[in-house]
Amino acid sequence: MHTFGQMIERGHERLCFHHDTKTGMRAIIAIHSTARGPALGGTRRWHYATEEEAIFDVLRLSEGMSYKAACAGLPMGGAKSIILLPEHGQLATEAEARAMGRFVDSFSGDYIAAEDVGLDPQYIDWMAMETCHCMGGETTLTGGNPSPFTARGTFNAMKACLQHLGSAPDFSSLQIAVQGLGHVGMDLCRILHTAGATLVVADINARRVEEAVEAFDPKVVDVNDILHTDCDILTPCALGAAIGPDEVRRIRATIVCGAANNILVDPLREGISLRQKGILYAPDFVANAGGLIWLAGLHLGYSREELGRRNDAIEETMLEILEMADSHHSTHHAAIAVAESRFAKVPASDKEPTHAG
Repeated sequence: MHTFGQMIERGHERLCFHHDTKTGMRAIIAIHSTARGPALGGTRRWHYATEEEAIFDVLRLSEGMSYKAACAGLPMGGAKSIILLPEHGQLATEAEARAMGRFVDSFSGDYIAAEDVGLDPQYIDWMAMETCHCMGGETTLTGGNPSPFTARGTFNAMKACLQHLGSAPDFSSLQIAVQGLGHVGMDLCRILHTAGATLVVADINARRVEEAVEAFDPKVVDVNDILHTDCDILTPCALGAAIGPDEVRRIRATIVCGAANNILVDPLREGISLRQKGILYAPDFVANAGGLIWLAGLHLGYSREELGRRNDAIEETMLEILEMADSHHSTHHAAIAVAESRFAKVPASDKEPTHAG
């Protein structure tokens, strides 16, 4: 499908391309919706095989951010940006980050950038030298690293899944397989380990695996085997599109609940397939909303207490969606229905920020 066709089908407002002549940086910003407020979404640095692959990725990721904000009850829209690398592993520079900051600033606040795959808080702080419209750096101005809050929200979603299946939210007897040990994956392992879970982990980065072994004493499996590990909960925390038809057939988990974005290759198709196989799928844009809640809440002026309450509410929202699923094709369909019902609704209480004392 051509680019405009993809935009129209998904309901996007803008897709903007930028080439910085000084650094050679190539970047794309996709704004899906500003109907509920400014659009917030991460910036991803990644090597794509083709430009078409990059466009597809930024469009579906930004659409997911709109649904995530709506399900979280936030008066914000969804967007995403990507920086296209000529090769994997290219080192980030301050000059590149500042160029990206200028690109973000050209949207005059309609887009607020945040950290995503390939970025760290230092990169956000460099961007913040050129724009005030970014969140997730190390400074107070940019809100700090959102990863711990994404992990906390995913843990809350897991508790909802267990309750839906009639189990107490007791992790001491559970084996949980975590794919990806980046910032969020490692934080989630820490929470699960503290809760008493037995962990199985995999990551392409050997150093991160070593850190996890030292901290949590998990079983380590190959990255090609983690999705097919026998476990109670399968937790994808790496890149999206991890689970397609082949993976669905081979999954040996009762629950799939992860922190990655766009876990399913085709959410509509795989959502139904997982249900038919008797696997409970926690829609990712609900489960991983903790980081968005943190950054959006700071941007909106919410108190720390309110931020904590909204993160804990992920459990309630997920339970509502799982219980609705009987009247929908899948849990993913039910989550979309909830998002769309909230999409045009901005609660009056959200229009005025609750400032921290």
